Amino acid sequence: MKTSEQYDRSTLQAVLDASSDPNNPDVDTIHQIVRDTISIAVVGISRDPAKAARRVPSYLAAKGGDIIPINPSAERILGKPVVRSLAEVKEPVDMVLVFRPSAEAGEVAREAAQRPEQPFIWLQEGIRADDVAAELRAQGHLVVQDLCLYKVHKALGDTLRRAAERGLDELEV
Repeated sequence: MKTSEQYDRSTLQAVLDASSDPNNPDVDTIHQIVRDTISIAVVGISRDPAKAARRVPSYLAAKGGDIIPINPSAERILGKPVVRSLAEVKEPVDMVLVFRPSAEAGEVAREAAQRPEQPFIWLQEGIRADDVAAELRAQGHLVVQDLCLYKVHKALGDTLRRAAERGLDELEV
């Protein structure tokens, strides 16, 4: 059993070091982001269960994440109604997770930064928008790019965020 505070810093650091963006947040900040995230708007979630853009959100949902699927060409994904765009998401979100090509990711990141709740902006592994990430970071937004949220979550020992708030003192791993 691990509590949400116990994790191997070196394992998480190794995952962070694999990212091509040296300006991503540090280990402690990444840990806090994951710990503070429950509601995740997934821009570009796939209908195809074989794609990472479906497997990662499915995993996060199984681990307690509240996934809000965003895909302009689907009706339901992961048993939930799909919205067409981030602008259609009415409820507050903790994170906007982006599975769109790098050429489109900057626009999505800018849109996420305009949300009143100021969600974390996470561009999945292989996705970068360097100019926009630098601009948003300079404005105080937490932006992660070219990093797999699944791998980070696994490096944290499958800990769930806000466990105490959910009435869970310890979590099975």
